[in-house]
Amino acid sequence: MARLFGTDGVRGLANADLSPELALSLAVAAAHTLPDPDREQPPLVVVGRDPRASGEMLEAAVVAGLASAGANVVRVGVLPTPGVAYLTAEVRADFGVMISASHNPMPDNGIKFFAAGGHKLTDEQEDAIEAALGATWTRPTGAQVGRVHDLLDGAEHYTTHLVQATGHPLAGLKVVVDCAHGAASDVAPEAFREAGAEVIAINAEPDGLNINDECGATHLGPLKAAVVEHGAHLGIAVDGDADRCLAVDASGAEVDGDQIMAILALAMRDAGALANDTLVATVMSNLGLRIAMREAGITLVETKVGDRYVLEELRAGGFSLGGEQSGHVVFTEHATTGDGVLTGLRLLARVAQTGKPLAELAAVVNRLPQVLINVRVADKAVARAPEILAVVAAAEAQLHGSGRVLLRPSGTEQLVRVMVEAASEDIAQKIAEDIAADVRAASPAV
Repeated sequence: MARLFGTDGVRGLANADLSPELALSLAVAAAHTLPDPDREQPPLVVVGRDPRASGEMLEAAVVAGLASAGANVVRVGVLPTPGVAYLTAEVRADFGVMISASHNPMPDNGIKFFAAGGHKLTDEQEDAIEAALGATWTRPTGAQVGRVHDLLDGAEHYTTHLVQATGHPLAGLKVVVDCAHGAASDVAPEAFREAGAEVIAINAEPDGLNINDECGATHLGPLKAAVVEHGAHLGIAVDGDADRCLAVDASGAEVDGDQIMAILALAMRDAGALANDTLVATVMSNLGLRIAMREAGITLVETKVGDRYVLEELRAGGFSLGGEQSGHVVFTEHATTGDGVLTGLRLLARVAQTGKPLAELAAVVNRLPQVLINVRVADKAVARAPEILAVVAAAEAQLHGSGRVLLRPSGTEQLVRVMVEAASEDIAQKIAEDIAADVRAASPAV
């Protein structure tokens, strides 16, 4: 049987793959496995969601499941994923639940859990929840049934936390904030305003159906146009649950997660706040980031793809900054997970502090052309076959150290991802296509 949990919780088509019945069962299983078994009081659980229409239905199912298992529930309503993680730690809850499919299109939804302290679950904790699904249990009755309360000022607490973590006032800066019609539609503009910036908010009118719809961090076109139209210093885009952030400079040029991480790493190093002068990133980060960090005397530690692996490395190594090219950035001093609004605030703080435009700050990373080809295969293990490894080695020799090749089996699909970086896009494209053809021939898709 396939594992229910993916790389970021349980996701699927709402009311089909992810049904209310499954949501209720997951909530019950989590209530039976995540809290400390020796605790004397009933478990306390924070529940939040993004504004998808299906979130209302799934929230009701999750809350019912938790209360039926004897857990007390604090509903925080529509709030970014990192806001739910923050409040889980702030109210000392036993765990938290976020109902969101992040950057996925509206028909999808998802359920992700946070352990005590607002941290993402380990594989072992997720396995325990799956193992408990459908298990026989004794239902509490009477006064032992869980109670449900609404935290009406949760967004205000989270916004205050964001502003306090910004690090430098943003007075004098005009910023366009694309909220993706998502969970940060109220919080993000308010946080930037309270931090001192002049804010133009776009795509901040969620109706339950328009989340991520041609906007936000996955569709930067509207942000680029708005920045130029309003003569803003820069623009910030988050995704539907606001756990990631991308940016554009005053000309409308994109600033990706690698450039953002480099800017923030240098800022923290200069402030003496970059633990061990180390940045954590995944193997998908551009070679340009590695070169920039090496030249700045900053160590770059690589992990597998996925923000959970970045988080694990940050905690294991005691590091203070890490993230992904996609815009998930984690500041361990202020957050337990990627926080797109906080990332944007800290990026603007660096612009305000230095007086330099974002384009100049981002130029520290000279991004090499990067080509990614997804190859559908019969067996993903072909990525480690000796004949394919030999092809990769030959391609790397051809690049003479001026690029790199990465083959990665997909974690969710029957694909091998072929990524090539080189000094020119033509070279990268040619090498990637040649390797993809060899992979396809070695394991033809059925």
